[in-house]
Amino acid sequence: MGDKTKVQVSKLKPGRYIIIDDEPCRIVNITVSSPGKHGSAKARIEAVGIFDGKVRSIVKPTSAEVDVPIIDKKTAQVIAITPDTVQIMDMETYEMFEVPIDTGVAEEIRDQLKEGINVEYWETLGRVKIMRIKGEGE
Repeated sequence: MGDKTKVQVSKLKPGRYIIIDDEPCRIVNITVSSPGKHGSAKARIEAVGIFDGKVRSIVKPTSAEVDVPIIDKKTAQVIAITPDTVQIMDMETYEMFEVPIDTGVAEEIRDQLKEGINVEYWETLGRVKIMRIKGEGE
């Protein structure tokens, strides 16, 4: 299925996601310039990488299509934590995998990770990131 789809630039909004330089990014700002006499309106899209936190920007005609990542949001349980990785088990498939702490765990939750808790993780473009800790019964 590939982890992406195409969306017209004019349909994008801040908070949505886009792929820039093969990196899934969250859109933080879109500014549209009015069209010139013979041109089409252009959109400047600023976005932050989900995995690397880098700010990227592109300029595209609003009629152009861009790649948008398809993000699977799943629940897993933390099985073990090492200095460099977190081992998690998917709560539906019971598949186990290791996630690097530096790129695979949202910075704001790193200190709160404990063995046995449930987390929400996102999977896209063959990569995984733990995004948040889930409360009881979530």
